[in-house]
Amino acid sequence: MAEKSATLQIGNNNFDFPIRTGSIGPDVIDITTLYKNTDCFTFDPGFTSTASCESAITYIDGDAGVLLHRGYPIDQLAEHGSFLETCYLLLYEELPTVEQLADFTFRVTNHTMIHDQMTKLFSGFRRDAHPMAIMVGVVGALSAFYHDSTDITDERQRDIASLRMIAKMPTIAAMAYKYSVGQPFVYPRNDLDYASNFLHMCFAVPADDYHVDPILARAMDRIFILHADHEQNASTSTVRLAGSSGANPFACIAAGIACLWGPAHGGANEAALTMLNEIGTPDRIPEFVARAKDKDDPFRLMGFGHRVYKNYDPRAKIMQKTTHEVLGVLGIKDDPILDVAMALEKIAIEDPYFKERGLYPNIDFYSGITLKALGFPTDMFTVLFSLARTVGWIAQWKEMIEDPRQKIGRPRQLYTGETMRDFVKVADR
Repeated sequence: MAEKSATLQIGNNNFDFPIRTGSIGPDVIDITTLYKNTDCFTFDPGFTSTASCESAITYIDGDAGVLLHRGYPIDQLAEHGSFLETCYLLLYEELPTVEQLADFTFRVTNHTMIHDQMTKLFSGFRRDAHPMAIMVGVVGALSAFYHDSTDITDERQRDIASLRMIAKMPTIAAMAYKYSVGQPFVYPRNDLDYASNFLHMCFAVPADDYHVDPILARAMDRIFILHADHEQNASTSTVRLAGSSGANPFACIAAGIACLWGPAHGGANEAALTMLNEIGTPDRIPEFVARAKDKDDPFRLMGFGHRVYKNYDPRAKIMQKTTHEVLGVLGIKDDPILDVAMALEKIAIEDPYFKERGLYPNIDFYSGITLKALGFPTDMFTVLFSLARTVGWIAQWKEMIEDPRQKIGRPRQLYTGETMRDFVKVADR
């Protein structure tokens, strides 16, 4: 069968470009030689129609509401697996055997401590510093403490750096939280699983024993799974772009955290919770729905719709179930915010206005409620997102580094500024 191709006509000249087909998803037109052959660039703000890389990690079908990691549906991974299983899958392409999982868990668990001198970094921040600001600084500083895993050309060092970040991110995140609330740091415990250890580091205090409820730990683990990777989003693209310059992996992940901090990306769950609090009670929902429909009103419903998903966010269904489990364990039966969320979800699913526009509840709609119930303040929500997304960033970074066709990222532009001008001395202006 002849290779498919696309023909571009510029003036009287025709140029052919190969069409490449992936294992699933839409075909892509390979325009690698476009500038060389035509002296033209493409113009694609936001890269919404541009494939910046070839990847075998995560696949999303936004129209069908499908999210796959290495071919496995997100709902199956979250329902039946653990976060460390998902980590192994993203990093090493296959789900681990019993022996492989035990070895991987052991290696992650024994990397959870951070260098003791790093604890002094936290005291350099103001007490009211945003935890994400602390995360950006401390994660970036990891490269100053772990010189033996910054050589990106060494496969073993890449693997060690990957394990270190997956293992140390919960410790750093918990320390950022403890610092913000004025409590002493709680060091990691090797006898606890990944999620339980994180909750213990966040909520244990020296004066009392703290027991981690297994249902809450499972909910936390599920939240981590649901946020582990999401294809070529803004923060992942940032990690890849930083990595394309040859930057060390710790710096690349710090760059991803900085990008995730943006309210249009990682801050969406915080915005959704703020909106639900603003609505307050179910009887006020019609007022806010009317405002959302009014094109002259800047108000919009947060937690609905998605840049990629034009159908129901597959993660939202699992998150909804998790929310109910957490509220049930904590004895929260009459939560006014949850009442507003459930009523608003029902309206959005049934209202033709929302259905026609694909404005279904997304994961942020429920995760904010769940994290609040677990005891986290809103400024920690994005920190937890970055903790979970670290493995996805690392997997994407490793894939990029190991791709022999990878070049330093260098987007083009459509220049609309002044043309050549002669300099005029200040006295003559």
